[in-house]
Amino acid sequence: MKYQTPTGMRDLLEDDLELFDKILKNAQKIADFYRFKKIETPILENSEIFEKGTGAFTDIVEKEMFSLTTKGGDRLTLRPELTPPIVRAYIENGMQALPKPVNLWYAGPCFRHERPQSGRFRQFYQLGFETFGAVEPVIDALIILTCYAVLKSLGLKNLVVQVNSIGCSSCRPYFKKTLTSHLKKSLSSLCANCKGRLKKNPLRILDCKEEKCERIKKSCPQILDHLCKNCHDHFKALLEFLEPAGIPFSLNPYLVRGLDYYTKTVFEIVQESGKSQGSLAGGGRYDDLVKLLGGKPTPACGAAIGLDRVVLLLKGSQEKKEKQERADVFLAQVGDLAKQKSLILLESFRQAGIDLAQTISKDSLSSQLRTASKLEAQFSLIFGHQEALKDQIIVREMSSGRQKTIALAKAVQEIKKRLK
Repeated sequence: MKYQTPTGMRDLLEDDLELFDKILKNAQKIADFYRFKKIETPILENSEIFEKGTGAFTDIVEKEMFSLTTKGGDRLTLRPELTPPIVRAYIENGMQALPKPVNLWYAGPCFRHERPQSGRFRQFYQLGFETFGAVEPVIDALIILTCYAVLKSLGLKNLVVQVNSIGCSSCRPYFKKTLTSHLKKSLSSLCANCKGRLKKNPLRILDCKEEKCERIKKSCPQILDHLCKNCHDHFKALLEFLEPAGIPFSLNPYLVRGLDYYTKTVFEIVQESGKSQGSLAGGGRYDDLVKLLGGKPTPACGAAIGLDRVVLLLKGSQEKKEKQERADVFLAQVGDLAKQKSLILLESFRQAGIDLAQTISKDSLSSQLRTASKLEAQFSLIFGHQEALKDQIIVREMSSGRQKTIALAKAVQEIKKRLK
């Protein structure tokens, strides 16, 4: 039988992993600058934190979660997103007692059972930033700026922040009634999913990408016209922070995000040119979630970057180049005794911080020296049976062919001197 990865999952090989590492290194620098502390949570969490936190009527909870029941009866879920787990960790680890705001960042895999497509997998990777304990709109701007800075640091161009406010518990219920009343007039024209959403969560219809629903929502009332004074002032202040920060943004009155916990600010970062891969980052404010999951009322704001889509864009923008490996020094050894002594020699070079390439499984000297030439090594260390018996080694200058025999114990010192 030929085994393959499960549907919607894939192996990450060297090219992908190099890009993932690049993103994470850039993110680490930016997180350190803005004083975000790294956090890791388990891949498995209690199912209830997503049912309560993400929302019982969201697509994630209704259709996409990978869930299981343990032998002990615990209901667990492979995390489909990371905000509820971060909130759970914030409460469980007593972070509510820390000075505010508490800034956390994370990176890791998530799992959703959805249709695989370009840039979208069932095991996918997110990098995110979360801030707890500050209600001011400048925090929303800081979260947006941090995500924007990570994407810009990777050389991505034509980035635009789409931003909206979805109100709060004071003004959103009234808008939902107004929206529902309007949409009922077009009920027969809605897609099957949105007909169900009309009863459960009419705001989600504004997020629908079906062509028939796209036409209908253009005539819908806009929530920005129905915000309470607090939400209106918050959103106005946020926009006033974004413009001086040099962040390009546009108002998107139909942006609601697909999760129930958001309040006030929601945003997505998209790339306006090239083949669309959906949003590269998204998030917003979730002032009620900490309380909902059992903590004290705590304002919070956060966002996540979809690493798979970013990697896809980076791969598409890179020129196809043949990778040329190089090494300053190459070790060529011949014979069993030389091989035995080569291992400790390799370790001594590693500890000295000197890059030393080798093909220790090979035994042909000419083949090994050809490899040294391909690697453009400046020097080759030739270590044969006779040299091993005498605890000596030959240092060959590859460009001229000149060589010199030295004591094995002085090999590191000699190469250090020659590389200066």
